[in-house]
Amino acid sequence: MSAAEDRLAKLISLFETRGHTRIDPPILQPADVFLDLTGEDIRRRLYLSADQDGRDLCLRPDFTIPVCRAHVAENKAETAARYCYGGPVFRQRPGGTGEFLQAGVEDIGRTDRANADAEVLALALDGLGEMGADDLSVRIGDEALFTAVIDGLGLPAVWKRRLRDLFGERDQLDQAISRMEGQARDGEDGARTGVLAALEGSDPEAAQAIVEDLLSIAGIATVGGRTAGEIAERFLEQAALSSREGIADEAASTLKRFLDISGAPDAAIESLKAFSADTGIDLAAPLSNFEARLEALDGTKAASVPISFSADFGRRLDYYTGFVFEVHDARNRDKGQIVGGGRYDRLLELLGASMSIPAVGFSIWLDRI
Repeated sequence: MSAAEDRLAKLISLFETRGHTRIDPPILQPADVFLDLTGEDIRRRLYLSADQDGRDLCLRPDFTIPVCRAHVAENKAETAARYCYGGPVFRQRPGGTGEFLQAGVEDIGRTDRANADAEVLALALDGLGEMGADDLSVRIGDEALFTAVIDGLGLPAVWKRRLRDLFGERDQLDQAISRMEGQARDGEDGARTGVLAALEGSDPEAAQAIVEDLLSIAGIATVGGRTAGEIAERFLEQAALSSREGIADEAASTLKRFLDISGAPDAAIESLKAFSADTGIDLAAPLSNFEARLEALDGTKAASVPISFSADFGRRLDYYTGFVFEVHDARNRDKGQIVGGGRYDRLLELLGASMSIPAVGFSIWLDRI
């Protein structure tokens, strides 16, 4: 048994001992599920194939979506279940092999969210301890806090959607906020700006019909996998984003103040409370969960590991809804996170469940340890 396989076996044994049932979803997965849920950008990282009917397939790029698909397919989406897994995943990575081992857990259906969040992080740290990783640091964030802030700012719907899409990428988020303040984007040409200005404020259905007609005249059916209708919708969104109507500079300043909050969790909580009091934005619910989560972490391995909070830390995946975390080896931070996890209460519903199902989990990159 190789060293990596030995580590994998130890992890699975630990997870099973803690009450998780092993699951082994198929390596071949429908590609459209990943493209729909994570965006077209992932296409260049997938290993793609097709079945005999021409449907796109891909080698499994992660475990979370396949595990949740299996849970829904067995008609028990509303039943609580704890899964663990381990095996190869496949993603094209510059300068590295495209096949590597991951192990992790998915905890589905628990309504005591703060306790579930804390237990999942603690279990990840225990798993790393089993492999001898002892110089660790943890970064945490909370998508629910960010959502509460942008809801509280009273932004137009198109701006809320845009900011949510960019959350987790601070550089791109800062660029969007600058655009909210009316600062021109580098390289935006006048012709394109003119087109967007012409569409701005138009009746949505009429404007979409105009764009579709123009694309049809040009003989364009699809671009990058997008249909003419989807391209037209994108044009209309860009037209709305180009307008500053309803956007106050104060909102941009408030958002930047929130995103800059960071530090030890207890200190961050005090900063967030002060921010809420100063701005009038209601953060009571996510802050209550934050405090309950920290309390649940007391007495676990997490209590002995440095933890820092970053308000701008999130994941650019629409189904993540709350607590997110990543673990680093303090001696090898250049390798990237060795554990990534978080809460994704929207995923099972997007996969076909009849309602939102609470879920949280993590994955360990064995090749980075």
